[in-house]
Amino acid sequence: MNVQDYMNLVGQQARSASRLLATASTASKNAALNAIAEQLTKSRAQLAEANATDLAKGRERGLEPALLDRLELTPARIDAMIEGIRQVAALADPCGEITDLKYRPTGIQVGKMRVPLGVVGIIYESRPNVTIDAASLCLKSGNAAVLRGGSESIASNMAIAACIRAGLREAGLPETAVQVVETTDRAAVGAMITMPQYIDVIVPRGGRSLIERISTEAKVPVIKHLDGVCHVYIDVAADLDKAFKISLNAKTHRYGVCNAMETLLVNEAVADQILPRLAEAYGAKGVELRGCEKTRALLPDAKVATEEDWYAEYLAPILAIKIVSGLDEAIEHINRYGSQHTDAIVTENYTRARQFITAVDSSSVMVNTSTRFADGFEYGLGAEIGISTDKIHARGPVGLEGLTSQKWVVLGDGHIRQ
Repeated sequence: MNVQDYMNLVGQQARSASRLLATASTASKNAALNAIAEQLTKSRAQLAEANATDLAKGRERGLEPALLDRLELTPARIDAMIEGIRQVAALADPCGEITDLKYRPTGIQVGKMRVPLGVVGIIYESRPNVTIDAASLCLKSGNAAVLRGGSESIASNMAIAACIRAGLREAGLPETAVQVVETTDRAAVGAMITMPQYIDVIVPRGGRSLIERISTEAKVPVIKHLDGVCHVYIDVAADLDKAFKISLNAKTHRYGVCNAMETLLVNEAVADQILPRLAEAYGAKGVELRGCEKTRALLPDAKVATEEDWYAEYLAPILAIKIVSGLDEAIEHINRYGSQHTDAIVTENYTRARQFITAVDSSSVMVNTSTRFADGFEYGLGAEIGISTDKIHARGPVGLEGLTSQKWVVLGDGHIRQ
């Protein structure tokens, strides 16, 4: 069977399964999620073995450290996968909720019912934990899922897929409700994004080239973000101890993630008090600093930051630093160079904080906290399907509600239009 025929079969099975899932009870969906969590718990050794295979092949292929970090399934990440799926099971089911039900002068009642999107296709690179995040959110929101991971994580994804199938089977739901694409042929991606008859929305998670390709070629609606150029701005009214902890965490907690800080903005009035202290801490962690002229006057070991650095998503231990004259320049910089993903201000001034969160046009805007919190799990969504920087339908971390739509519901009792 060639790739196109295989993908057509996957699509047909997903469409059939989506119709069954749309009418599945909350109890059935929760039973499946909990059964999958149990299967993951029982299969820790198999998951670790499969992941070790992927990591070994990745090192042989010369994958970058950031990609290897994303690929690795540590015991803690397996724990997080299991916890995430149980949290999704505990969340309220959005499907079937009827809101805004009102009587019209004619006597009819008009409202909106929340319903699944249908079939969600997810195309992602490296991170095998995305397989579980995507599967759990799609199942709970009543959607069938077609998941296409990267070739570098195929063994890990197949091991996770076996757990998902077993859990679905145990709960009496169709195993084809979640399908992990078994071929690593890139033609599978081209097929997925041009099958509107089978797939209702595509969520790409990966590098810029992947997302640009999908955005350009897709015949299916796309929920996406291109880059995670995230900023922290240290205000003149910042508590500098808070600023130190937040700026260090936002950059060094993990490098290869979209919500890591890539540019640090510092008010010129406090730069000499905070930057040398931060530079020492960054240096201890091996972070390369690239700064503007004013920054380099304070930190002579920093490299010269170019115009390209302000646009850069490094996903690596590299940080751009700019000293700004004040809040207005910080906001202007973020709105010009940022990617509308996540940006934070550190300040004890309520008025400045309000101005920042109003004027910065990003999907997540934060006050006195690390950008690393821009995550569905941390937002109480249980997990996330991805982060959207678009302004239509879903924005920011996309959880259950972002995977549903609404249809109009009209209730009458023999009413006819006069």
